[in-house]
Amino acid sequence: MVATVFPADCRSCGGALVGAGFGPVFSPLCDACIARISGQSDAVDAMALCGCCGEALDMEGLRFVGARVPAEGLLCAECRRVPPEFARAVAYGLYEDELREMVHLLKYERVRGVARPLGSKLAAAMAMLHGVAAKELLVVPVPLFPAKERARGYNQAELMAKVAVRELKETRPEWGLRLASDVLRRVKDTESQFSLTPRQRRVNLRGAFAVAEGAPIVGREVMLVDDIYTTGATARECARVLRRAGAVKVWVATATRAQPEMVARWGTSFD
Repeated sequence: MVATVFPADCRSCGGALVGAGFGPVFSPLCDACIARISGQSDAVDAMALCGCCGEALDMEGLRFVGARVPAEGLLCAECRRVPPEFARAVAYGLYEDELREMVHLLKYERVRGVARPLGSKLAAAMAMLHGVAAKELLVVPVPLFPAKERARGYNQAELMAKVAVRELKETRPEWGLRLASDVLRRVKDTESQFSLTPRQRRVNLRGAFAVAEGAPIVGREVMLVDDIYTTGATARECARVLRRAGAVKVWVATATRAQPEMVARWGTSFD
């Protein structure tokens, strides 16, 4: 009754959250803002995305359009130069507007209820992947350093993964999804990646992850999940560690991804 008479404001548009409720599933965004969230393909032509990491191609990469496109699709300069050890990375939407607000609320303001809509977007991203042949696909959230997870109270990637797995078990039963949060560990407390260059990010993450002893990943396919794909340094390092430990294939799915500022040709400001 209090929420109806004195509704809170939507953290995105400022509108009233009538009947939003409280508790662990409280969402600080109104239904209209959540409905406005669009997928990456709505903002960027799929032909202009790297067929491996999903990065928006710059003009150097786009010059290949019109020529014979390889079977795996166009590749960005980074994937051509240093192919990642994951099979493919996908993301639902761009890291901006409502999606950016939701990620910030979940990661920095401890609004756990945001994990539900973000987890649904993660499930949509996972469903984009074709070629998964596993009878039991391990879903592995990117881990936080233990001290950081204790301070935050949870690992946001794990919360989102639980929602995504629950939804996809009905639509992708052939994948045999199993959440495996204890497979990958973060063994080094790295500095924040926010202000680092792509090369500094790779150096910063070297040796940061390890596969838990006895983890059942030999001969398995793994779905690595996280909230945001930025430069791909985290995904690349995690995939490298998982492959070295015996995973036959690693897929990557995130709810959002940040695109480089150079992709101004689509008239969008990327963060």
